[in-house]
Amino acid sequence: MDHTDQDTADGCAEGVPCWADAMLPDVEGGKRFYGELFGWTFDEGAGPEYGHYAQAYRDGRPVAALAPKADGRMPTVWTVYLATPDAAALARRIKAAGGSMVMEVMPVGPFGTMGLAADPEGAVFGLWQGGAHRGFGLTRAPGAFCWAEVYSRDASLVDPFYEGVFGYEGHDLDLPGVEAFRTWSPAGSEPGPGTAVGGRQLFPGAGAVGGRSADGYSTPEMPPHFLVYFNVTDADATTATATRLGGRVLMPPSDIPYGRIAVIRDNQGAVFAVLQD
Repeated sequence: MDHTDQDTADGCAEGVPCWADAMLPDVEGGKRFYGELFGWTFDEGAGPEYGHYAQAYRDGRPVAALAPKADGRMPTVWTVYLATPDAAALARRIKAAGGSMVMEVMPVGPFGTMGLAADPEGAVFGLWQGGAHRGFGLTRAPGAFCWAEVYSRDASLVDPFYEGVFGYEGHDLDLPGVEAFRTWSPAGSEPGPGTAVGGRQLFPGAGAVGGRSADGYSTPEMPPHFLVYFNVTDADATTATATRLGGRVLMPPSDIPYGRIAVIRDNQGAVFAVLQD
């Protein structure tokens, strides 16, 4: 598929990633880092009633946001938000399935309704019920979101959670150097070649929207978490730029059957990944 096929979050099925943001100690520093790394521009930021939330754009379309941490004890982290038509009902299902709500569902003015949830192992993800703000205006194009996966220690615990709560259909993959990897597709997806970036298949499965890894680059000391991926045209050049800007490469560019990936910690500590298709 080409990029225009993925240029809006309107009509996302429940459980499909529809937004991502980073909580940072220094938003202005984040603008400089990501502005040069991904070619993002930024709006002037929302007012104090919305936490001075600064939206990022690529080619004039919304791709992510940066927000200042209200409390220094909060983690510096990227968060992926999963679409839902009813955030309150989804929160109830999450709790019933063994997850928890880190932040209960709340309205965000006219923009939508949000919440922060944790799976049974503690990996945090967001819920977003769109209002005036529908979510991504561009995906799977350079400088835009293209994939998300949860790093888990116990697949037998988290797979039933996500597949039960969201109705995902799972597809186990055999990836070199990865002990256990599974992609998820929305229930009832038409069989197809899988998620694509710029016309190249990303991961197989019927319209795969995310995945679960039980291995990957994580260490025993790293708690279960979600990893957000952004598409780039050159993973090696991107990691070199990130390093020059004060970031750290946690996993150097590596080839997998679906592209070339790298994992980066930004200059404030938030971790993300890039994928060159």
